[in-house]
Amino acid sequence: MRITCPLCGERDRREFTYVGDAVFLERPAPQAGPDAWDDYLHNRDNPAGETRDLWYHETGCAAWLVVTRDTVTHAVHRVELARDVKEGGHAD
Repeated sequence: MRITCPLCGERDRREFTYVGDAVFLERPAPQAGPDAWDDYLHNRDNPAGETRDLWYHETGCAAWLVVTRDTVTHAVHRVELARDVKEGGHAD
């Protein structure tokens, strides 16, 4: 898989570290029960199809990126600097 870093250009996926889903997770209240905390810490969706993931360009420019990709075809549709992405959307 190839990822086009907005700062460095197209690079092999091995230059990047996958961090996880780029969707904001709401942290449970401190007094929430163990089930709420277990769900927050351990349970994630595993969709087949388009996802938005957070990646770190570890051996490149050290940028944090939001990568929109297809988990079935491995096609990368969009790469944005995380600092430019507004919650729930894309960079303007």
